[in-house]
Amino acid sequence: METYSLLRAFADSWMLLAMTIVFVLVIFWALRPGSRAMHDDAAESIFRHDARPARDTQTARRPSKELSK
Repeated sequence: METYSLLRAFADSWMLLAMTIVFVLVIFWALRPGSRAMHDDAAESIFRHDARPARDTQTARRPSKELSK
């Protein structure tokens, strides 16, 4: 049997099974009950050092006489 055919048969059977198992394990690891706090912390980390809210870009673009009305 030539090398390509052997590797193709391996990839079609056992490697497909191994990659499916790895995929399922990664999904279960990410969604495990104990990881909620870690995911919440990661989601809020971009706001961790905000001392004040962002400027309103619409207000910043208006001419000053429109703001005084």
